[in-house]
Amino acid sequence: MTALPGNILEAISHPGWWGAWFPRPDEWVAWRAFLSAVFALPMDSAQLEIYRACTGRTEPPTVPAREVWAPTGRRGGKTRIASTVAAHLAVFVDWRRHLAPGERATIMLLAADRRQARTAMRYLRSLFVDHQGLRKLVDGETQESLELKNRVVIEVATASFKTTRGYSVAAIVADEIAFWSVDEASANPAQEIINALRPAMMRGALLMAVSSPYSRRGPLWENYRRHYGKDGDPVLVWQAPSKVMNPTIPQEVIDEATELDPASAAAE
Repeated sequence: MTALPGNILEAISHPGWWGAWFPRPDEWVAWRAFLSAVFALPMDSAQLEIYRACTGRTEPPTVPAREVWAPTGRRGGKTRIASTVAAHLAVFVDWRRHLAPGERATIMLLAADRRQARTAMRYLRSLFVDHQGLRKLVDGETQESLELKNRVVIEVATASFKTTRGYSVAAIVADEIAFWSVDEASANPAQEIINALRPAMMRGALLMAVSSPYSRRGPLWENYRRHYGKDGDPVLVWQAPSKVMNPTIPQEVIDEATELDPASAAAE
């Protein structure tokens, strides 16, 4: 197997790892700055400019983020990035030192609905089974999970209280969290699900929420209000429209997505 990459940016660039999943570097410039901020990696001048514009901060982080809240526009690539972060944490971080005998670390990728969960699972599965080396790491597979030989399980599911019990959580990746409970009568409000999962998080675990914005309520809005633009805050907020995160996307594609879902227009 190709030597392990030193960080997630090397993993998505190297042809022996996940470079083939990110074939057009010009589409991922802003996301590379995002990943540099999340994992406290060195930034060049262009990345630093993007970082400052999207976070309202001045100084780049010196330690990896504990939580990341990213209200970003439609069709910007956030589900692929979220899936890649989940895969990276499963492969390149050794969680075994935090586990009791027989225990497994769980990386949870929670989506707003079944369609979104299936999309995330397709990305995740491909990063493993379509990679010559990593497919050997897969010990078991279902429609909703990958069990790895390094005592990590990746689970993809719709957001529900059923996902909160009996886990040692290495990471929570919350995809489209603003749409988990758009109905105020919902039995599964997003904040309560996150609150229920937090006590299960292991030392060094990451909570990352990426979503098109929906309204000025819920955990995405609250964390934006409390943490945006604060240097040194371990809770990173990254706000950007689709065109910033993917400058190659045609404007008519954004306009069509906005027309189909006017609630997300504020991100554009």
